[in-house]
Amino acid sequence: MSLFLIRHAETVLNAARVLQPADTPLSPTGLRQADLLAGRLARLGLAAIVSSDLPRALRTAEAVATASGLAILTSALLHERNFGELRGRRYDTLGFDPLAMAAAPVGGESARAFARRVAKAFDMLRAMSATLAGPLAVVTHGLVIRAILEAHVAWPAGLQPPPRIGNSSLTIVTALPPHAVTLLDCSRHLDAGMRGTAGGLSGG
Repeated sequence: MSLFLIRHAETVLNAARVLQPADTPLSPTGLRQADLLAGRLARLGLAAIVSSDLPRALRTAEAVATASGLAILTSALLHERNFGELRGRRYDTLGFDPLAMAAAPVGGESARAFARRVAKAFDMLRAMSATLAGPLAVVTHGLVIRAILEAHVAWPAGLQPPPRIGNSSLTIVTALPPHAVTLLDCSRHLDAGMRGTAGGLSGG
């Protein structure tokens, strides 16, 4: 049993390095990325799909669902970290790294609260996977995937999660302990021209 951790496809605000409001949609590039991802996953025998219900993740999940013939279950536990009043602002103009801040931004979520939520999400995913005969596709956000990889996955000595998770990339984690990574941040379903902006914001 495996968890297929999928970061949503690209948005205009990702490429512009802006912390994203909840209602951010996919860009035209992101829509094409989602379709290419869906084509890849349709051949891998998915058993179920669970997604963040934020539009950028849900639209990515809808492409996967259409290609796979599966329904989508949504969960707010899979939302990106809430950056409150910082959403809509350019990352590079803030003078600090909001993705690494411990405190809660005004109207937002602290790092500790976010970690607790992701832990609940991971428990939910493991429980769902235990009822399935095939992989569970999990469509979520960059910081959620990084938090899972940092806190809930066993890494060999000397290895650690990557600092950036690419748009529409696929990471596969075994659903049973010790939750090993068998594929990491893979975007081979995209050609070079579809891999988005190299400097785009990964998270937020």
